[in-house]
Amino acid sequence: MRISTTSCICPFLVCLCFIQRCYGASHHVPAKVLSKNQTKLANGETEVHHRPKRGWIWNQFFVLEEHMGPDAQYVGKLHSNSDKGDGSVRYILSGEGAGTIFIIDEVTGDIHATKSLDRERKGHYVLHAQALDRHTEEALEPKSEFIIKVQDINDNAPKFPGGPFVAAVPELSEVGTSVLQVTATDADDPTYGNSARIVYSILQGQPYFSVDPKTGIIRTALSNMDREAREHYTVVIQAKDMAGQVGGLSGSTTINITLTDVNDNPPKFPQKNYQLYVPESAQVGKPVGKIKANDEDLGVNADIKYSIINSEGTNMFSISTDRDTREGIISLKKPLNYERKKTYTLHIEGMNTHVDPRYSYLGSFKDSTTLKITVGDVDEAPVFSMDYYIMDVYENSPSGTEVGTLTARDPDSRNSPVRYFMDSKDEGTRYFRIDESTGVVRTTQPLDRENMPWHNITVMASEVDNPSLFSHVPVTVQVLDVNDNPPEIATDEEVIVCESSRPGQVIQTVTAVDKDDFANGQRFSFALPSQLPVNPNFTLKDNGDSTASIIGRRRRFNHLTQELYELPIVVWDGGEPSLSGTSTLTLRVCPCQRHGRIRMCQGEAFLSSAGLSTGALIAILLCIVILLAIVVLFITLRRSKKEPLIISEEDIRENVVTYDDEGGGEEDTEAFDIIALRNPAAAEELKFRRDVRPEARQHCTQQPPPPPPRSHRSPSVELDEAEVHEFIKQRLVEADVDTSVPPYDSLQTYAYEGQGSPTGSISPLDSGTQSEQDYNYLDDWGPEFQKLAELYGEAESEVTA
Repeated sequence: MRISTTSCICPFLVCLCFIQRCYGASHHVPAKVLSKNQTKLANGETEVHHRPKRGWIWNQFFVLEEHMGPDAQYVGKLHSNSDKGDGSVRYILSGEGAGTIFIIDEVTGDIHATKSLDRERKGHYVLHAQALDRHTEEALEPKSEFIIKVQDINDNAPKFPGGPFVAAVPELSEVGTSVLQVTATDADDPTYGNSARIVYSILQGQPYFSVDPKTGIIRTALSNMDREAREHYTVVIQAKDMAGQVGGLSGSTTINITLTDVNDNPPKFPQKNYQLYVPESAQVGKPVGKIKANDEDLGVNADIKYSIINSEGTNMFSISTDRDTREGIISLKKPLNYERKKTYTLHIEGMNTHVDPRYSYLGSFKDSTTLKITVGDVDEAPVFSMDYYIMDVYENSPSGTEVGTLTARDPDSRNSPVRYFMDSKDEGTRYFRIDESTGVVRTTQPLDRENMPWHNITVMASEVDNPSLFSHVPVTVQVLDVNDNPPEIATDEEVIVCESSRPGQVIQTVTAVDKDDFANGQRFSFALPSQLPVNPNFTLKDNGDSTASIIGRRRRFNHLTQELYELPIVVWDGGEPSLSGTSTLTLRVCPCQRHGRIRMCQGEAFLSSAGLSTGALIAILLCIVILLAIVVLFITLRRSKKEPLIISEEDIRENVVTYDDEGGGEEDTEAFDIIALRNPAAAEELKFRRDVRPEARQHCTQQPPPPPPRSHRSPSVELDEAEVHEFIKQRLVEADVDTSVPPYDSLQTYAYEGQGSPTGSISPLDSGTQSEQDYNYLDDWGPEFQKLAELYGEAESEVTA
């Protein structure tokens, strides 16, 4: 089988078939020998054999894309060597597009494309071919694979993905500075022809920019491009395929290029001279005006720092920069005074803060201007000659005494008269007044330094013509001291005299106090009153250091004889004139321990003040002791008193009465009193004597029949048991029917064994009397009672004997 194409490359196919047929043979045999299907052996014999099937070797078929003809496009031809042209061979085509895009003539093997193909959508198709015997449907050739490749034509124009573009480049950039690189894409086959070979060119943007035709890099083409002259540029770039030849397809894109700013412009003041009016009442630290220099640059390149460069301006004014508006803010540093200076001249300089040295050749990046400030005259409040005043006056000075004078003047050129006054709400108006014309301050009443040594007042001054405009000044008045208070003895504690004091011994050292104030310190002198006779008990010594010592003159003191002594002392101060005062000290005699420590002084002082003697105190103590002894004796007797066995029901307290005495035999006769249980009649008599409502209990006196006697008991025991049992039942009935008892439970417990034991009671309470009972029956109770039986047996024998 062979393939026939439009080019009919038959020699090439013949060579391929020849090589395939000869592959693997031991000798190079001509093709015609093989066609006879026989081989000559070494012994001269010939061997006939079948010719093996040849494999199919295929080349690619090609079909042009975008075929627009009326007929189907011819692709190629399939042919097998087994085809004799008689129509016995049937060709079958399968694979991608078989039967829809590609069809085959089953007899001739011609392949046609029925549709227009697009290489950019699908570049090749893989198909399979078979040659079958039409009659037997046997495969004449093995199934083989071949490819139909779509051949490209220039049917796609170049495109710029992502456009339009935005770019930026600094102003004043050098020629050839790279701005941006653009890249166009072409969907055509870059390996076939020039359909995808692109060339770039600039359609708009000359002469400012250029583009590299191969790489698409856009560069500056003009030097000294100034942003301040033109900032935005629009550049159009074209991409053309077919290497730019005629007939090629093209596409274009737009690039918006912006020139970025550099600091190439210095600040400029619009004017060389400015004028500003500022009233003299302008506040210090507040803005008084603005000034601005223009800079054509942007951002940090336009930042300006303002400064005042002459001394006259810097002394009175300051300037700062507003970051938002880039204005120079002029502020006042000191108060203005129209009467002193009416005009000021300021030399102001504005300079860029960020200077680029690359553009220093353009000149200095600063500018200066002159600002003339005119001070305006305003009506000002009067001004005092001092910021504050300090005055003084002696205490006890008569009302109307002059304290001092305040002076204020009108700072304006008119020099209007001034009026002085004090605020009516000021506390100082109680003690002082001021002359509204002269400003003289006088007292309104005598002052007392000891009461208030300082006075703070506020004086105000206003123009007579304009009372609403006023100023004020603080005034401090100090009250000077005069010696008008006599001194006194400082006695914070009581003066104690020990009984053991000896003549000449210092009792206590005293000092003095004085309300007056002495500049060089207080000086006091002390003495006993001269008009009084000599004190036989104490004397006084002036120590010369503003203290005095009290000295005893007696050998001993006795607080029982005399406890209190009075000692008048005269004190003189060191003032001019000197004043004196007499103070009387009270001295208390107390018994003291060693080293002068006081003992029992306060208690004895209290009793002595009540006027009690020693004998009276001893009698009182004895009475107290006797009372305590009586109380202790009474408590002891109460605790030792026996309580009755049965408590009356009239005791309404909650209680538990327990009888739990096991007994102590014949020797224990006082451990438990059971008479109340053995003698119910006596108990009844006692009960009715103590009961408050006897009529409510008479129905309970009936006695139930006694229980039957039990074996192994003496008559006395059975009688006691019946009485006790009857007594307990009677108490139980009374408790159930009694309506006068309180509504809470009362538990009464009697340690009574009852009648349940068949052996009877073994209590030794009645053991004091002789019993006729035989205790031999205890042997029948078991080994547990054997020892008890022996004991009773021995006791019985001893009694009998």
